[in-house]
Amino acid sequence: MTVIFLAIVQLTLVLHVRNTLIDAASSGARYGTLADRSPADAAARTTSLITGAINSAYAQDVSVARIEQGGSPILQVTVRAPIPVIGLIGPSGTMEVTGHAALTS
Repeated sequence: MTVIFLAIVQLTLVLHVRNTLIDAASSGARYGTLADRSPADAAARTTSLITGAINSAYAQDVSVARIEQGGSPILQVTVRAPIPVIGLIGPSGTMEVTGHAALTS
């Protein structure tokens, strides 16, 4: 019963961190597409949101790129962060999430 409980806690923690990173990346991408903002502002905003919500260790690898998707310019914010592990249980490695926002021409 203890193992099942710890597995559920581990899964909940991983999903919470993943969802927080996705929200921060998406919000950062939208922020970076404002008329008076730049891709550097998108990265700074994403880093700030992650640091405020979780921990600065999860905001170490934030990158921003302008891409074309379906012929439209898109600002893409990518965050690579470690998977949170409780003790010795759970997966190890990193997760990668992205957020997108349409750029105006």
